[in-house]
Amino acid sequence: MAALNEQDELAMSTDELLRAQVELYHHCFAFVKSLALKAATDLRIPDAIHRRGGSATLCDLAAETGIHQTKLSSLRRLMRVLTTSGVFCVVDDAGGAVYKLTRVSRLLVGAAGRANLSPVVSAFASPVPVAALFSIREWFTDERTAAMSLFEVAHGRTIWEAATAGRGAEIFNAAMAADSRFTMENLLTEECGGAVFGALRGSLVDVGGGHGAAASAIASAFPHVKCTVLDLPHVVAGAPAHDNVTFVAGDMFDYVPPADVVLLKWILHDWNDEDCVKILRRCKEAIPARDAGGKVIIIETVVGSGGPQGIVTTETEVLLDGFMMSVDGIEREEQEWRKISFEAGFTDYKISTTMGIRRIIEHYP
Repeated sequence: MAALNEQDELAMSTDELLRAQVELYHHCFAFVKSLALKAATDLRIPDAIHRRGGSATLCDLAAETGIHQTKLSSLRRLMRVLTTSGVFCVVDDAGGAVYKLTRVSRLLVGAAGRANLSPVVSAFASPVPVAALFSIREWFTDERTAAMSLFEVAHGRTIWEAATAGRGAEIFNAAMAADSRFTMENLLTEECGGAVFGALRGSLVDVGGGHGAAASAIASAFPHVKCTVLDLPHVVAGAPAHDNVTFVAGDMFDYVPPADVVLLKWILHDWNDEDCVKILRRCKEAIPARDAGGKVIIIETVVGSGGPQGIVTTETEVLLDGFMMSVDGIEREEQEWRKISFEAGFTDYKISTTMGIRRIIEHYP
């Protein structure tokens, strides 16, 4: 009887079986979209289309990027993947297919004065972090990996050890700087989060602020705010000079410089709850009382927040969380943010709705 019930449960019509096969194969080959995007970024195809006035044929792209003429048919197939997935669009012309930028690929154009997210693609779709996800089964089942991250299982060292020197550090720092420039450029607008930052008083410290992209954007938009960046010594040593930002070398687990406001942008998602509570307690020690303007501003994803969401936003949130699992990080839901906030000693918090997948979370002492 049990076997019969199991057969009934698995039974599908021929149409359902074939549709299911398509869905299964779609999931299997989803990684091709990411790698095609990385290839386009590495080849600087968005820049090539931009240089051609926004429209380019296959021959134009080959000439601009150095692709050999014998690879034109393969380039056409690559562009078919990228147009089908919405990275580029294609129109038929008398002379053949003409490729144009979409709102996605416009973010990858490196023209002067533009927020260019190509370094983010290079970091997220690179072999090193992706390889860690191939160790999920071992990480879940092998007792020897209990105290290790997925990244450690795959590479024998932590993500932070890999990001301290060499090419890995360059890729990571470039990605974080690009993301900060883009995020702050948008969050500082009035329609997004400008009111939050415009209300700041005397000083702000950006904890884990890297090379100062976010702090510099805030200081430029609000010159009355004295901005400081706290990061590890090797990060600060490589930071470019900023006229409006002061750099302090240190460890956020030990000390946060005093300021009216502490900023944590895309920091806490790297750490488990216990470590986040430690960091937040240090931040709370650095700020004055709430009535004196003291608060901690966190810029992070709040999974499932913001009311009805499209499938792209929902998938991006949970896929990012799956990606962060490789380094023992986590993208949190509101109740998880509430838990660590109150454990760290904060009395209240407010989540501001913004555009995109991240939110501004203000924590009050």
